[in-house]
Amino acid sequence: MAEATQRGGPPPSWSDIPWDLAGRVLRLLPAYVDRVRFAAVCPQWRAAARQLLLPPPLPVLAVPDGTFYSVPYDKPFRFPGFGCADFKDAVCDRWLVFPRDDGCFLVDHFAGERVKLPCLSQVRLRPSNAASNPDIGSPYITWMSMLKETKRSLTFKKMVLCSPNLVAATVGDGSICQILMCHPGGSSWSVRAYDACMQYADMTFYQGKLYALHGGAEILFVVNISQGPRTGDPHVARIGQVINGDPDPSIRAWLPNTTMHMKKLYLVESCGALLMIRRKIFCRLVGAMVVSGQTIELQVLEADWEHSRWVKVATLGDDLMLFLGRSCSKVVRASQYGMSGDQIFFLDDVFENDEYSKYIIQGNTSVSVYDMRTGEISSPLPMV
Repeated sequence: MAEATQRGGPPPSWSDIPWDLAGRVLRLLPAYVDRVRFAAVCPQWRAAARQLLLPPPLPVLAVPDGTFYSVPYDKPFRFPGFGCADFKDAVCDRWLVFPRDDGCFLVDHFAGERVKLPCLSQVRLRPSNAASNPDIGSPYITWMSMLKETKRSLTFKKMVLCSPNLVAATVGDGSICQILMCHPGGSSWSVRAYDACMQYADMTFYQGKLYALHGGAEILFVVNISQGPRTGDPHVARIGQVINGDPDPSIRAWLPNTTMHMKKLYLVESCGALLMIRRKIFCRLVGAMVVSGQTIELQVLEADWEHSRWVKVATLGDDLMLFLGRSCSKVVRASQYGMSGDQIFFLDDVFENDEYSKYIIQGNTSVSVYDMRTGEISSPLPMV
């Protein structure tokens, strides 16, 4: 640069850095925010960030108050605009869900993209004459009875972008949910009005099929999807059981001194296998209120399709890290980031947006790590 200045020519620009060198720099930036800052320098670097083949960035952790953490940094950040504190869910790694009266929006703040979905007041019932038939005598809670009986507004519990043309969501009140379908940009959701609502703990799109997990019985269901012959709108055609549940009997058990064990369940794909993560939480009670909760163990189970059961596994693998979120979980390879494997990162938020939320005094949220090799839990990031 000094030589170019002595010759009287303009100093070289950062945009003149060759692409192969830019790629080397980007590979040293595992954090999402660092890659965004790299792409913001100039159009050439932005093109490099989009077109070079790179390992995926480390997941961003979203805290309920609208604060975000970009691992491995311990400093929080916020996105400007669109009321980040109002988001309800994370979808497919990068989308945040913002329910509005005029519709529901999926927003990718990093790419500046937005997708509009129907609002929850726009629902197409199946069968089409469900609205005219009273929901009387059903032994189960159905979508129709939930609409009549709930005193709280229905909310999105989980949303999955199955494909660019298909969105599935679990919607309900407390622990009771129903599965809805729609096209992005469509005018309405579709729901089976008289199917029994379920206690769905998680849902995922795995190897071309949609699966839902029962939170209490730990039963795995496969959701068959069809399209309307006239409208082409997606809808649930059938829900079938594929994995029998075998819950840990020690969880949800009352213990002495007004304490109890509870659990949270997650579904995640890992190297072609479908895993269920069982998070065991020790809670202290005062009356009907949970005043504190602490994660004491995480168990990893794999779907055994041949025998229709969950099988415990002792390790994720030396090169794998698992990130758990209320609505989005992901497995990544540790070596490409220079980090240790066989670890599970999770938000220790007890039952945020869960069936027990009305009985819980919400406290601080921390990002914790469970080491599969030692069974120890640590908190590398500060309390929020």
